[in-house]
Amino acid sequence: MRTETIEVDERFGEEYAGRYVFQEISWAKRSRTIQKHTKYSQMTGQVQSSDYVAIQAETIMASLKEQPEHKPITIEKLLNEENGVPIGLGELFSQIANKLNSLSVEETRFLSEQSEEESRIQQSLSTGSAKSSGGHPRSSENNQPKPSNSSSP
Repeated sequence: MRTETIEVDERFGEEYAGRYVFQEISWAKRSRTIQKHTKYSQMTGQVQSSDYVAIQAETIMASLKEQPEHKPITIEKLLNEENGVPIGLGELFSQIANKLNSLSVEETRFLSEQSEEESRIQQSLSTGSAKSSGGHPRSSENNQPKPSNSSSP
């Protein structure tokens, strides 16, 4: 399996400085990680939602084979929104893990865009549209009186 070693200086903070070794993970591990954080419709089997951040964090952790002795990187640290890893460091780790596990920048962007699009679709579906008693959606345009083009005699 392919590996990549990086030496991180103190630009992300003293606690993160050191040597990190990443290794390619198996197809089975990657697939299980994706399935673990993806919800599918029981009716259609289509993807309903996917936690891209959790998938990425677990992929990084599975790929990370060596890190400095004080182990600054944990799954909790990667997922923490308040006191997580610096953005630049997380992006660097993501790029390395994705490259080793055969995800190109374009594929990563595509997955991210799909996740964002699914969120917008889910939000749109959950807000819905109000229906009149006739079963047809009503809008303010339909409620406005229409000007008549006929002239009165």
